[in-house]
Amino acid sequence: MDNISIIIRNRNEAEFIGFAIQSCLDFFSKPEIIVMNNESNDDSMEVVQYFNDRTNISLQNVINYRPGQSINLAVNKASKDYILILSGHAQITKLDFDLVKKELEQHKAVFGKQVPVYRGKRITPRYIWSNFTDDREINKFSNIENRYFLHNAFCFYAKETLVKYPMPEIYASKEDRYWAKDMVDKKYTYLYDPSIECCHYYTKNGATWKGLG
Repeated sequence: MDNISIIIRNRNEAEFIGFAIQSCLDFFSKPEIIVMNNESNDDSMEVVQYFNDRTNISLQNVINYRPGQSINLAVNKASKDYILILSGHAQITKLDFDLVKKELEQHKAVFGKQVPVYRGKRITPRYIWSNFTDDREINKFSNIENRYFLHNAFCFYAKETLVKYPMPEIYASKEDRYWAKDMVDKKYTYLYDPSIECCHYYTKNGATWKGLG
């Protein structure tokens, strides 16, 4: 069994969450999976139940959802030493977990490359997606957003890090960017490693999919 708890935040992700969970099973041995459900009204929870025979999955409904709050609640439930935060519409495609664990000995977080996918097509990485380059970078800075860039759709942490430095809970989005700035202000580092990779699927309500093509 791999010593990892995977936090998946879900809001009506029935179309994709099965791909997310299956990719976790493809790259980890018996991971602990914690699904934080944001008042979904589709059948995504039914999809999650399909995987109960494969690994330990727990569900928690979150009312008055905030991304940082849901992560912190899940961290408190996690029983493993490492945490992966994975989007409900992301599918892991490349990963060396032993490498990530070594990187976490030096850095407070390690996040990987995200490839935007629209209806099966790998699309041009514009806007936010252009941040996901092929170069490793410590304390990655986004010129597009003009701030430190960390992305919780595919990001690893040591549990003890998130216990000591939880995600900010007051923001409706971008909790990861604010957390990254706080780490840099504290003289810590985080790492962008493009050798680990996921597909990030288009969702109709996504806010970062301008200029599809």
